[in-house]
Order: sequence, then structure tokens, then C-alpha cells
Amino acid sequence: MSTIAASTAHRLRAYRLVTVSDRVARVVDGSGRVIGHVARTGDGDGCRYRARRYRAAAGGFVDVGEFWRLEDAVAALHDSR
Repeated sequence: MSTIAASTAHRLRAYRLVTVSDRVARVVDGSGRVIGHVARTGDGDGCRYRARRYRAAAGGFVDVGEFWRLEDAVAALHDSR
């Protein structure tokens, strides 16, 4: 997990993924601000992506949802701003 696929919508191209572990990537916007994490769950055809957004008011990360595609998880983080 290092970049957003070239086919991703224009609004998501500014985001980049920074590997945290073999299953977790930090999602960073164009200004370098962390907007959340995406964690890969399962393997093979059962692979899904869990989006988690940092919320200071909640005192930590809040689940945004689980998605079949990495791009959808990043889009959900984008839309949850």
C-alpha cells in the first residue's frame, strides 16, 4: 500500500498512503496532514479495507466503515472531513 491507483477520481489523487505495518497504511493529504488509517482485513477474495478517522473530540480513531476497494476506503475518509 503506497499510492492511490491511477484510475482513482481526481479528488483523491492528492492523497498518499504511508505504510505503518503489513496491513495498515496512514492516509496523508496533499498538505501532509494525516486524515486517518486504512487497515486491510482478510486475504484473497475476502480482503476488505477498514477506514478509521482520527477525531480529537472522540479521543482517538472512529471507524468510518469497511470497503471492498482501497479507493473506496480513502474516499470515505475524504468525505468524512
